[in-house]
Amino acid sequence: MTASEHTYRLWPIVVALILVSFNLRPILAAIGPLLDEIQHTTGLGSALAGLLTTLPVFAMGVGALFGARLQALLGECKGVMIGVGAIALACALRWFLPSTTGLIVTAVIAGLGISLVQALLPAYIKHHFPTRVGLLMGLYTTGIMGGAALAAASASPLTDTVGSWASTFALWSIPAVLGALIWSQTATPAVEHAANRPVRLPLRAGRACLLMVAFGIGTGAYTLVLAWLPPFYIQLGWSAAESGYLLGALTVMEVVAGLAVSMFISHFPDRRIPLLSVLLLILMGLAGLVTAPIMMAVPAAVLLGTGIGALFPLSLIVTMDHVSDARTAGALMGFVQGGGYIIASGMPFLAGLIREHSTNLSQAWLLMALGIVVLMAMVTRLAPFTRFEADAWQLQPH
Repeated sequence: MTASEHTYRLWPIVVALILVSFNLRPILAAIGPLLDEIQHTTGLGSALAGLLTTLPVFAMGVGALFGARLQALLGECKGVMIGVGAIALACALRWFLPSTTGLIVTAVIAGLGISLVQALLPAYIKHHFPTRVGLLMGLYTTGIMGGAALAAASASPLTDTVGSWASTFALWSIPAVLGALIWSQTATPAVEHAANRPVRLPLRAGRACLLMVAFGIGTGAYTLVLAWLPPFYIQLGWSAAESGYLLGALTVMEVVAGLAVSMFISHFPDRRIPLLSVLLLILMGLAGLVTAPIMMAVPAAVLLGTGIGALFPLSLIVTMDHVSDARTAGALMGFVQGGGYIIASGMPFLAGLIREHSTNLSQAWLLMALGIVVLMAMVTRLAPFTRFEADAWQLQPH
């Protein structure tokens, strides 16, 4: 394939990839700025409100754990299209079912759709563009964060324009349908290789469990902030629009931090140094929310966005540092992300319970800060150049 042919083939996929990834977070990111209005119209309690983030994130974990089986059952192209279609359906149904039951049901549908895309789209990239994985994965994660930032910042102004939170969510079905259609016309099925059958998950490996718990705690900070930062500031007197702008700015910082990690991580063979640095940023941001939330609102958002945005790619890089074989890498990544998302999914629900039984969310920020301190202690055990392969966790091919 010539360079011009390769470029011609790559650009349609880039467009489809960005459109698909753009739709993976709006149904989650728009909840926080609109939560007070949602609770007012539906009577939804804080604990159940937490489930609107918990259920999709839990589904992400299940999808990651069973990613190889989903790939075999549906295929990458079909599975991604079904996933984006499910997100579009969930957004549209919130216009028809603006009730507590409707919100919970659509959260499950959206979570299943997101989990399909997140499990299968990276595999598609690896199969079809093995020499462009870094570029396309960077665009993929940027698309995800870009969708989250736009959804958070536009949620309240858009609701003021269209008249209801249900209509706002319904509008997000439009780019999802567009993404599914363009993906279906652009992506080509992968050639299956029977010899590349997946290995089992590393359930017996202590190091794999350590990585999974570490990923779960770090991702818990993201889910907590995504779900509850806007309601926290609305309770302090901010408008829904202002709280959405704050979450949007935080998300933009996540994108910047993630890109910075990809540029500079090669200078740090011992990943513990940048890991401890970004965890300290998150801890400082949480401290700002507890001690001086009004005065520290913007600095706390910058600190949290930078720390959380850098922590996600660092966690994946550290995980991949532990393996050199592609098959065991897939099993380890699925286990770490799957179990980690399931762990992280509990934080929004737990924060909702705290909010129901206290005056504000300060206790939730303190609990997350304790988790970050524990994570800092765990990170010290992640010495560089540690390897373990399939035999080390006693795996056999399926």
